[in-house]
Amino acid sequence: MQLFDLQGEVAVVIGGSGALGGAIAEGFAQAGARVAVVDLNAERGEARAQAIRAAGGQAQFFPGNALDRSTLHAAQTAITQTLGAPTILLNAAGGNSPTVTVTPDLPFEAIALDHWRASVDLNLVGGALLPCQEFGAEMAARGQGSIINIASASARIPLSRVVAYSAAKAAVLNLTRFLAREWAPRGVRVNAITPGFFPADQNRRLLFNEDGSPTPRAASILGHTPMGRMGEPQELIGAAIFLASPKASSFVTGSELVVDGGFLAQTI
Repeated sequence: MQLFDLQGEVAVVIGGSGALGGAIAEGFAQAGARVAVVDLNAERGEARAQAIRAAGGQAQFFPGNALDRSTLHAAQTAITQTLGAPTILLNAAGGNSPTVTVTPDLPFEAIALDHWRASVDLNLVGGALLPCQEFGAEMAARGQGSIINIASASARIPLSRVVAYSAAKAAVLNLTRFLAREWAPRGVRVNAITPGFFPADQNRRLLFNEDGSPTPRAASILGHTPMGRMGEPQELIGAAIFLASPKASSFVTGSELVVDGGFLAQTI
C-alpha cells in the first residue's frame, strides 16, 4: 500500500452533495476508495455520485438524513451490501441559520431557543453525533476505521454573528477528542479538519453581495488571513486523504488539522 492510497477502502461521506463534502468525496474516489455519497437531497447527491463516476471513480448515492438515525442505519446496511463495510466516515453535514445570526436586528438575547437547538442539532447531532454512533460503532466492532469530523475556525475563536454555529462546532472538536480516546483501543481513529473560510452554501450570503462583490465581513476576513484569500474546497482534499489513510496517519487520532490560510495564526 502506498502512503496515500485508499484502494480497498469504503468511504462514507455524510453531506456529500455539499461544496466541501462533495470535493472531499471526489478526492477519496481519486485516491481509490469506493465512495458512498449520503445526503438528504437525492437530486444533488446522485449528481455528485454521477460526477465521480464520470471522472473514473467508484461512487454511489444513498439517501440518508444525518438527523435521523434510522435512515443512517438503512444507508449503512445498503452501503455494506453494495460497496462493502465502511472503513472511512467523513461528517460534512452542517450549516448556519439566519435565525441564529446575531445582528443589530437580532441580538443574542432575542435568539429563540428552538432556533438555537435546530442549529446545534444540525451541526453537532447530525454533524457528528448520530453518524458516529451509527457508523463508528460498527467500525469499532470490526476493529478498523477512520472518522473525520468537519469543525470550523469559529470553534477555536468564536466569531461575531454565528454564535450557535460556533458553539456547536466547538462541541464537535470536544466530541472528536472524546471518541478518539474511547475508540483507539478498538482500532478506530477519530480526527477533525478545521477549515478557515471556504465559500459554501451556508456562508455565501454573509460573504458576498447579490452582485458577487465581497461584503465588508469578507473584506475583514481577508485582512485577517495571512494568505490574503479564501480557500477552495479542493484544498481540503489532501488533509482528508491524509487522515483517512490507514498508513499515512496510522498513529494520528484526537487531532485537529487546521486548513485556514493562517487565519488562526493572525493576531495583529
